[in-house]
Amino acid sequence: MPAINQSRILIMATHGYERSELRVPLDELKKRGAAVTVASLEKGPVKSWDEKDWGDSVEAELALEDVSVADYDAIVLPGGQINPDVLRTSEKAVSIVKEFVSSGRVVAAICHGPWLLVEADVLKGRDATSYHSIKTDMRNAGANWTDSAVVTDNGIITSRSPKDLEAFVAKIVEEVEEGRHERRAA
Repeated sequence: MPAINQSRILIMATHGYERSELRVPLDELKKRGAAVTVASLEKGPVKSWDEKDWGDSVEAELALEDVSVADYDAIVLPGGQINPDVLRTSEKAVSIVKEFVSSGRVVAAICHGPWLLVEADVLKGRDATSYHSIKTDMRNAGANWTDSAVVTDNGIITSRSPKDLEAFVAKIVEEVEEGRHERRAA
């Protein structure tokens, strides 16, 4: 059970991530002492979507091809409509999500980020939430979808939108400090 200030957290994103859904976890987890790494389809700057237009960028220190799941305690999947839609077409991104789930590591997805959980086929029978517009996708993937700020099912954390970020980050800290989670296959 690593303390948050001894944990390593991966954030997976590409162009079009919802700015607050990456920046708030990045900044808050770093503030608490976690080592946080951003990975994308390739190394370099990744541009955010900020409400109604393109926003600033964050540096992806790793390409997905260079990610080793064993190096991390948790993964954060920010939303935005563009970001998870592009990532779910990447075999490597989906396999990283599957490996995090099967290893018992913490998986945290917010807003449209759970689309990656849908694509990884890891929601069957699990409690989850998401942005309301993808609730049918979540249910079709077998999730027990509820309209709540944050839902946790054995270390798999989901939240609805940027207004839930405080609860989302708090739950990431709590679940990381609990350690690995024994999970049944979805």
